[in-house]
Amino acid sequence: MESVSAVVHLDSPFINFRDFDFGEGSHGYRWVNVKRFQLSSAALNDRDVLAALIAHPQFRDTYDGAGVQDWPRHGQWWLDRITPDNYKLVDAATAVDTIRSWADQHGAVPESLASRLRQEICSPIRRATSRYLLGQLPEDALHDYGPLHVDFHELVLVDRPAATLTLLVAADD
Repeated sequence: MESVSAVVHLDSPFINFRDFDFGEGSHGYRWVNVKRFQLSSAALNDRDVLAALIAHPQFRDTYDGAGVQDWPRHGQWWLDRITPDNYKLVDAATAVDTIRSWADQHGAVPESLASRLRQEICSPIRRATSRYLLGQLPEDALHDYGPLHVDFHELVLVDRPAATLTLLVAADD
């Protein structure tokens, strides 16, 4: 495996459901955090890319509002319990269905939000050359104040032609 420099953080767009008008419905305090990275080496296989992502400082985010910190946590888990083996290769349809099912769980979302999800989430999923879904981690992987979220879905998208990696976290507060 190459060093952390194998992936370079580009930006982190955030889609907050609270910013959209649900009318009589509920935004459910849901959001999608997108972290985009440039792949610095096309020679890395996907397992090495996943390992580089896990080792990157941007991966140390508990998604509780504190942002990226220098601590051994990711999401609601201890960082050292997450390995490339925890990610399951999935096809585009499975990845899109994961996001759509989660987004629509309380009813249809407003068209403006649906459009943004199609453009910023579903299109990159379909363009990716490989997609990985974080699988179920064991109970002892939960850190000292996890779980924080009712729903937490994590996808990693590898797009070889664009030389990018995208970490998608879809969750609630």
